[in-house]
This record gives sequence, C-alpha cells and structure tokens, in this order.
Amino acid sequence: MERFIYENPTRLIFGQGMVKDQLVKQLKPYGKKVLLVYGGGSIKKNGLYDEVMTYLKEGEFSVSELAGVEPNPRLTTVHKGVDICKKENIDVLLAVGGGSVIDCTKAIAAGAKYDGDAWDLVTKKAPVEGALPFGTILTLAATGSEMNSGSVITNWETHEKYGWGSPFTFPKFSILDPHNTLTVPKNHTVYGIVDMMSHVFEQYFHKQDNTPLQEYLCEAVLKTVIEAAPALVENLDEYKKRETILYSGTIALNGMLQMGVRGDWASHNIEHAVSAVYDIPHAGGLAIIFPQWMRHHKKQGERKLVNLAVRVWGVDPKGKSNEQIAEEGIQRLEQFWTSIGAPSKLRDYDIDDQQIDSIADKAMVNGPFGNFNKLEKADVVEILQACL
Repeated sequence: MERFIYENPTRLIFGQGMVKDQLVKQLKPYGKKVLLVYGGGSIKKNGLYDEVMTYLKEGEFSVSELAGVEPNPRLTTVHKGVDICKKENIDVLLAVGGGSVIDCTKAIAAGAKYDGDAWDLVTKKAPVEGALPFGTILTLAATGSEMNSGSVITNWETHEKYGWGSPFTFPKFSILDPHNTLTVPKNHTVYGIVDMMSHVFEQYFHKQDNTPLQEYLCEAVLKTVIEAAPALVENLDEYKKRETILYSGTIALNGMLQMGVRGDWASHNIEHAVSAVYDIPHAGGLAIIFPQWMRHHKKQGERKLVNLAVRVWGVDPKGKSNEQIAEEGIQRLEQFWTSIGAPSKLRDYDIDDQQIDSIADKAMVNGPFGNFNKLEKADVVEILQACL
C-alpha cells in the first residue's frame, strides 16, 4: 500500500426532503448572488426548478441562470458561465443536475477566478489558484462528481476532451435526495450504472500490494450495484433501489476506494478520445471499451480478473485455468451490461474504423498512459479495433 493523505471537504447531505431543509442554510455563508447552472430542462419538467427557485426567493438570493449544459459539457458553455460570474459579481454557484452540470460548474467556478481562458486550466497550462464556492443538488446517480474535485470538459472546436481537477474544485456541499432521481429515464439510469461500475474498476486495477480492504470495498460496491440495478431498470420509480444506486455512485468516486492505491483510468482516457470525435454518451463508450481493456490485460491482470470473476460474478473456478476464469468473468460483465440495456460495440453508435488512428492519437496526446499497465498507441488501436 502507498502512503496517502485523505481529505474530502464536501458536506454530503443525503435523504428525502433535504433540499427543502438544507439548501438556504448551506448557501447563506457564501453570499447572496447565485448562479444557477442546469442542463436541458428536465428539472423544469419534474418541478425541481420551481422548488429550488422558491427556496432561493425565500432566502432573498439574487439569481442568475445558465441553462443548457450539454451531456459532454463544452468549453463554450463554460465561457458563458464565466462571463456571467464576472459581469454579475456572482458569490456562489449552484449546480442542479447530473455529473455534466457539476463538471461544468467546477470549470466555471475556477475560470471565474482566472484572468485567461478556462481551457488553460483544463489542459494544465495554468494552475488553478482559486475558485468560487459552489454547491450541488444531484439529479442523476452516475459520476460521483458531487463529492470529488474532478471534471471533464470538451473543446468541440478542437475535438479535445480532458479530465482535470483541483483541491479548489470540491463542492462545498452536495444535496442528494433519491426522490429527485425518480424521473430519470431508463437510458440515463443505465448509463449511470455503467459509469459508477467503471469508476470502481479503474480503482480496483492497480499494482500496489497488501490492499485487501480496498479490494473488498470495491467488490462490495460492485455487488451492491449488480444486485440493485436489474430491479431498478425494470421498475424505474422504485425509491429504495434509487436510494441504493445514488449512494453507490457517490461512494464509487469520492476517494474512499483509492486510499493507498493508484488506479488506472486508461479506459476513461480512451473513451474521452472517442467521444471527443463522435460525441457519444460517456458511459456508453465505457461499456464498450472496458471489457476489451480487460481482455487486453488478461495476462498482467490475472489475479485481479480471477478475483473479480469469482468473488463478484460468482464464477465457479473448479477445473478451469486462470485465463478461462478471467474470460468468463469478462463475459459475465458484458452480459450484465447488455441485459440492462448498455451498448456492446462501437457500431451501436454507427462508428466504424475510419477514425481509429485519429482517436488513438488523441488518447496518446500526453504519451503512454495507465497506471496498471502502460498503453502505447498500438495497444489503444488494438483495443479500439476489438470494440468495433
């Protein structure tokens, strides 16, 4: 196990009715001028927008709005938010939505404290030296962005998509009411399940030894999601399953699972390159890429893949080689994701082999990557070809 320091400054506020009970109280210490950030309008359809605006009015906040954050949040939208913050002297931001809205809000909060282009912060050309405070009201169980400092932003003009983060971009508070996820449609529910499982996999595959607790914690989150997901997908308004999945998504990426280890994140890097070119759903890309990444690493990841197969998927190891056990576990993963409605091939998004070389180049922009096992361009191409 590696040495580590763990700190998570985000106040997690979980449970039904917490928006009403806590929103004004949590915002008040940060000022009166609020920028409300949200996506395509689902919060207006389900009534959450009106509810939030009522509480903000009761709290005597002055509210500016930025609507229309994209599923893969774009730099142009970040620029709009930064301009509003500077023009209106915004004190605090409030992200109401899923991970994309929160990711965009993080970039706006940091960009508002920077004199140059926020893209400099995303590409690490300039350090993040501050950010406006912000809180979140989560409406989609998926990314874990509500309790971490990470963000992913797309520059559509240059077809680049990068993850970034800073100690300044942790939410001050995040309110998670499972009731606000009841209207999430099936496809986005499935994408959220794939995303949180992928986050766990990225932290599960590491090279550090003597990490039994970290591995068991990862396996516990995976087993919890696997148990709850099919019932939720069949009955989308099942509150208790929504509650379980919502909490699982937060635990999957709030830093708890990676204490003392260095996760891999190569599959995410490849997917970012794919969706920078084709703008497909992030989790849809992960559902296609991750099993092929696992196959690519069957030799190097034998122990982890065997444990995953036996302890999570219930594969019977009797009379089988480690490679056979690992392959059966990968197949169980593919079958599970397909059974709940996730894609399995790039052709599901009408993607062929025409841009594979370009995608691989984008993935390699910072050189070989992956902490579990370094990937060169030839490895990325091989993985992408297997995804076709």
